[in-house]
Amino acid sequence: MGRGVRRRCRGRRHDRPAGSPRRSHQPERRQLAGEHAITWSGGAEFAGAINPAAVASMAERGIDISGEFPKPWTEEIVRAADVVVTMGCGDACPVYPGRRYLDWELDDPAGKGVKDVRPIRDEIERRVRALLADLGLPSV
Repeated sequence: MGRGVRRRCRGRRHDRPAGSPRRSHQPERRQLAGEHAITWSGGAEFAGAINPAAVASMAERGIDISGEFPKPWTEEIVRAADVVVTMGCGDACPVYPGRRYLDWELDDPAGKGVKDVRPIRDEIERRVRALLADLGLPSV
């Protein structure tokens, strides 16, 4: 079983292009970490649907998030994480002792087209790969 890495966003930011599902299939995890990490994506507040530009930009990388939907995080999910990556949620994100927190300041993809979402997707991928390396986990 891999290490737990959770990513938490606030508001419209849940439509980040690299949103990884927390259910049975996790295409982003398989894409970047194989079986070495378990990822969840969710939010303190979230949009009603995943940003279509995020869906399209991930599809360009062969990652299908079209069937996903914004999900709230539970205390159980956050407490189970080794690392919690936040993206602008500020005080809306609970902090639990013993967890490593990273806040990634990124442009908000809300209202942007695929052309403008691609650089956000690429920056998230760069940071995920760096995090995996920092955790001593291979990226694929």
